[in-house]
Amino acid sequence: MSDEKVWVIQAQQGSDEAFAQLVEIYHKPVFNLCYRMLGESEAAEDAAQETFLRSYQNLPRYDVSRPFGTWLLSIAAHYCIDLLRRKKFTIFSMDVETDEGATFELPDASAPDPETESVKKEQRDRLHLLLKELDSTDRAALVLRYWYDFSEVEVAQSLNLTVSAVKSRLHRARRALAGMWQKEPMPGMQPERRAYETPAF
Repeated sequence: MSDEKVWVIQAQQGSDEAFAQLVEIYHKPVFNLCYRMLGESEAAEDAAQETFLRSYQNLPRYDVSRPFGTWLLSIAAHYCIDLLRRKKFTIFSMDVETDEGATFELPDASAPDPETESVKKEQRDRLHLLLKELDSTDRAALVLRYWYDFSEVEVAQSLNLTVSAVKSRLHRARRALAGMWQKEPMPGMQPERRAYETPAF
């Protein structure tokens, strides 16, 4: 039995020390998910704290046969969806591929030069505007699928959707992003066809 599962069981039995170990392990992934959904550090930190509070309160009902990380991130996603229904702001980046296989990619912005940072900021601002138009559940599906590599089945379980509904939401959201992106390309972005790729949907 892994240390994590031991800590989960101990936490279910009332051990605050064991739960603290779980918080230490998962604080960064939960915070990152909340940040990608909400787009502000302070809001993401508040959402992460609320996620851990809710998980603590619901530990007695947690099924230990299910991966703890998946369960925890699902709580975070649901909470952020609720927030986004009241506040429409986000920031999120991903490759967007049209049905024809054209992909729009963010260039590598890791180099710490002013020009790169300026382009990166412009791109993030543009993504912010584009993603405000997406439904909050579609946004959560995209974040879980493309940032956290959840399978479509896991996304469906996390968001209480059917797998076919997840596929439909991902397809619709990707098409919407690609369409908006093509209408007004962001600085530093060029459409590129990858010969070895086939349409995702």
